[in-house]
Amino acid sequence: MLDTPFYIACLKLTGRRCVVVGGGEIGLEKVEGLLACDARVVLIAPDANAELQRLAEEGSIEWVRKRYERGDLEHTFMAIAATNDTDVNIAVYNDAEARAMLVNVVDVPPLCNFILPAIVRVGPLAIAISTAGASPALAKRMKTQIAETYGEEYARLAVMLNDVRGWAKGTLPTYQDRKAFFEDIVNGDPDPIELIRNGDEAAVLELIAAAQRAHEPTTA
Repeated sequence: MLDTPFYIACLKLTGRRCVVVGGGEIGLEKVEGLLACDARVVLIAPDANAELQRLAEEGSIEWVRKRYERGDLEHTFMAIAATNDTDVNIAVYNDAEARAMLVNVVDVPPLCNFILPAIVRVGPLAIAISTAGASPALAKRMKTQIAETYGEEYARLAVMLNDVRGWAKGTLPTYQDRKAFFEDIVNGDPDPIELIRNGDEAAVLELIAAAQRAHEPTTA
């Protein structure tokens, strides 16, 4: 897998049927990750741990209480196999591949056509760390360090910048104009991240307003 060049992408899962096979702790971890992205999660397992049962009882997931069968992947966008049964994992992979679907068999890289990176989530920010399957432990360490470096202030700045995207699209005529506008804010002096850390969001808003004045096209 280390020789495999992975195409990194962010998938929109809202409302899409995603199947997790396996009702243990690893299955729970995968279910929670999918729920965080608003997927329509279907758990297939004859038994499930207490937390997965609770999620099913409250209606957050659909639990199909049986062993995996070939037809279980119909109308499915993504499949994740998280069982300790090699035959089941292989069956999930083969069935998904036959349907040209996304499939991941946990901790078995050869039975995956995509891998799941470690994710740092802070507000709208999502930072992915991948070692191409070489060392999940290293990815976990990096996740902790990155979370300490890129905290709430970065998420808050992202929200503030999103608030002026409409203005930028409606006012600045080209991609390069919009790029320069946002880079002037992000790389501004004083540093907007430091201003937010110090609780001075008003100064950040003034940086944004100053950039708007500087970049607004002049009228003849």
